[in-house]
Amino acid sequence: MNKNNEMLIGIPRALSFYHDYPFYFGFFTDLGIKIVLSDVTTKHTMSSGSALVVTETCLPVKVYIGHVLNLLDKGVDKILVPSIQSIAHKIYNCSKIRGLPDLVRNVVKKDFTIIEATLDKSEKNQGVYEYLGEIAAYFGIKDDKRIKKASKAGWRTFNNFHIMSKSGMSYEKAMNDSIQGKVFIENQTREYPISVALISHGYNIYDERASMKIIEKLEKMDVRTYTSLQLSREQMEDGIKSLGQELYWANEYEMTGAAGHYLKDAKIDGVITLTAFGCGPDSLMIERITRRARRFNKPLLNLTVDEQTGEAGFITRLEAFVDMLYRKKRAGIINMDFKSQSEYIPNTNFIETSN
Repeated sequence: MNKNNEMLIGIPRALSFYHDYPFYFGFFTDLGIKIVLSDVTTKHTMSSGSALVVTETCLPVKVYIGHVLNLLDKGVDKILVPSIQSIAHKIYNCSKIRGLPDLVRNVVKKDFTIIEATLDKSEKNQGVYEYLGEIAAYFGIKDDKRIKKASKAGWRTFNNFHIMSKSGMSYEKAMNDSIQGKVFIENQTREYPISVALISHGYNIYDERASMKIIEKLEKMDVRTYTSLQLSREQMEDGIKSLGQELYWANEYEMTGAAGHYLKDAKIDGVITLTAFGCGPDSLMIERITRRARRFNKPLLNLTVDEQTGEAGFITRLEAFVDMLYRKKRAGIINMDFKSQSEYIPNTNFIETSN
């Protein structure tokens, strides 16, 4: 608690934040616990986090450490640093995410409370309610009924966020509306000449500093972007199977699952993967996705980012890929290879005027 006797919890705007925050907002708000978020990622966030870990550490973890430091600068003395071991029986996270509390404890030499609840569905008595109970206990809340009631509020916000995301609403708008208790379904009326699937984790896509605002850049190129947020769990499970794979990593749904679905989706003209340098699980998944993309004859661009990635080179590769998709689409229409889309000619002004 702070000096005003408010119960406060700090949540770093990194890693699982981009997937779990709608739930946490509903859960903690119902318990009367105020959330303090770290600021959006900046160059300083990256550099301050990078300075405390070995060079080989992946960018998302470096960013996470930077966000912990930012919360400490705000005076927050309780910070949620969960250990998400397993999301289903024998479906595990990478070692850095599993050992995140130990990593933070060892590199951040400041006095604060790490709320290090463990979720491990591969073990008995370490499921969701036990995980939430561990968190609540840090605030002296041990009433099971109260915790379950708060969890329902969390799931309600979480589900509303995903309902709006699946309708095509932007991530930011769906997030803002869901935490305000609003639910809107957007009807997408604008037609885009090109559609791409962006395959990555939420912490790579929606952290605008890490992603170089890739969705905004594609939008300016008149490209519609699809991500795993537009898919159901069943669609992603089918996507994993369509690539001849079995679920192994906890975050494989949004990578292999989304890629498998979009590679066979006729409305998708190309696929872009966005990964952080040094991520072992992602490198394995990208290799499989790249191999399978050839079978589906779908253009694919692999982009890798780290704290040294320059925006100029990033944009150049993105523009070249989109240019190729426009030319391929236009040639396909001329040759009547895309009969279902021959009723219109894509707007190629962006490509014709850019260098």
